This record gives sequence, C-alpha cells and structure tokens, in this order.
Amino acid sequence: MRPPRRLPRVRAALAILPVVALVAAACGSGDSADGSGAGGEPTFVLKVTDEGNSGPLAVAKRDGTFDEALAPLGAKIEWVNAPPSFSANLKLFNAGELDVSGGAYSPVVGALSKDVGVRIIAVADPVDQDQAGIIASPDSGIREVKDLVGKRIAVNPAGKGEYITLKALEQAGVPVDRVERVPLQVSDAASAFSTGQVDAWASFNDPYAEAKSRGAVEIATEATVGSTDNTIVAFRTEVLEQRPDVAAKYLETLRQLVERQRADPADFENVFEKAGPRALSGERLERAIDLGRRASAPHYPTNEDAADLQGVADLFYENGVITRPVTAADVFYPLEEKLGAAGNRPVPTTGK
Repeated sequence: MRPPRRLPRVRAALAILPVVALVAAACGSGDSADGSGAGGEPTFVLKVTDEGNSGPLAVAKRDGTFDEALAPLGAKIEWVNAPPSFSANLKLFNAGELDVSGGAYSPVVGALSKDVGVRIIAVADPVDQDQAGIIASPDSGIREVKDLVGKRIAVNPAGKGEYITLKALEQAGVPVDRVERVPLQVSDAASAFSTGQVDAWASFNDPYAEAKSRGAVEIATEATVGSTDNTIVAFRTEVLEQRPDVAAKYLETLRQLVERQRADPADFENVFEKAGPRALSGERLERAIDLGRRASAPHYPTNEDAADLQGVADLFYENGVITRPVTAADVFYPLEEKLGAAGNRPVPTTGK
C-alpha cells in the first residue's frame, strides 16, 4: 500500500482568457457574439442528463427553466437519456454526446484516470447517505461486512459502488483481496444480483431502494462507512473552455432550482407521471419529499471539499483502482476564478 500524499491546494488556472474571446471562438461564421445565429436562434447546445420524473432537472425540463436562463447567451438545452450512473456515461462524454451531469467524486476521479475530459465545477453537501450502500441477498448468509470474505460483490468500477466497498472493507479490517469485486454497471448488476450470480451489491439511489424493498439485506451504508464521496456537478472540459459563461449560468440556475425545491419539495416529485413505474407513492414518496426539503445547493469547491475528494482519490490509488495519482487540483475546474478574472459576476459560493 502506498503512503498517503500531502493534500495539494486547489490551483487557479495559469492562463485565463477573456470570456468574450472564448465565446467568439465558439461561434460559427454567421453567428453573433452571444452565440446565437443570424436569425437570433440559439446555436450553442448544452447536452444534459435527463433525470426522469423527479428532482430539479425534471422540473427544469417541465418548465423550460434552463432554456429561459440560457437564451440571452445564445444557448439552449438538449436532454439526453443516459444510464443513472456517471461511470456508465463516460463513452457519451468522450463522444461529445453528453456535456453535463450530476454524480459523485469517485466516478470523476475514475474518468480522469482514463483521460476522459470531464471536470467538477461544484459540490453539494450530501443529505442522503443512507440511500447508498452494500446490500446482500437474504440467503447469502451475509449480515455484516466481515461476512463478505470469499463472496462476490457487484460494483460499478471506479465509481461509487467500488468506493463504498473499499471504505467498508477498510473500516472492518478486511483485506480487499479476500473479497471478489465484480465490475458491473447498474443495469447488469441489478440482473446479476436478482439471479444470484453475485452475493452482494454496492448500489445507490433508486436501484438500491428497490432492491431493499424486495428483501435485500442492508449491511452498510455510505453514512456508516464514513463516506466523503460527495455530490457534484461535472462538465465536459471542452465545454468549460469554450463557454464558461454558459456553465456559470447553468450552475446559477441549478442553485435557484434547489432553493425552490427546499421551499416546495412536493412539486419536485412525480413531475411528469403521478402513477406508473416511475412514480413514487407511500413511504418512498414521503421520504423523497423530506430529502428535497433538506436538499443542498451546489457551491464552488472549498479546501474542505478538496480534502474530501483527495481521500477518495487516494483510496482508489492505494488499492489499484486507478494506476496513477489524481489530485483535487486535477479534478476541480477553477470556473469561479476564470470568470472573476474576466470581470464576470460569479454565482455565490455559499448558501449550501
């Protein structure tokens, strides 16, 4: 095991170009300086994950919130149907078919170790750490983390599932080579777990809740293992370089949506469908509304956030999940500094 490294400070960009110049470079020959075409129609398309039937992005899609906010910048939103896991979307980012997504530290660290051009611009304090963890099949005999020895556990590789597993094993004093980690993305892991091909599953969000509702045994959660794999907003790096103004406006608008969610959380659940497989009801709906009431607005990264991220990156490096060191400065994009140096008003960094 490699010794831990000292935490580097988050570095500002060495070279900062005026936003106006960046915007002009992003426009076509017939486009205006704000990115709109000759006819005034938006020409810059920001491709965002479609989060379905709940949450700020669902409400934004229903109400056209982002398009209204981005129109003065000559930009608009394209909603992308993507898997509910950041690590499963790396091919979309690489192909330029996805520009921005929510997620966590771990899959972005994993992406950068594979030279995928994504960076984090904002962090949100976690409020739902009991919505991710390790579950086991009832007949597996697994009732605590130590029981994973000699068993097979499905994890999304270099993502939250693998991070939770490593944290749990470290906390329980179980050597990582005594447990077989099976690399599977969410949809494949759900199938493997339900058919008994794996004994346990490190999962999160709706798939985690659904498996528990069908009788899976919860043996650890993010909260119990002391996870620092916090919620994030990540952009494709090329978009950040071309249109930092669009990224900042997106973040500002997202913050406003989260504040609305805190004030009226019920409006952010069952946004498009009140019944059916995507709709929540009963205790799950009540829980989702409570989480919405406590939602944390994303903020620019702080030194404390950098320390949390570094802990995730070091755990991956020490256990061979990534093959080269990754620092917080590698992962965080200095959007606030870039905009401030160019004379633009950045969105607030507080108000979590």
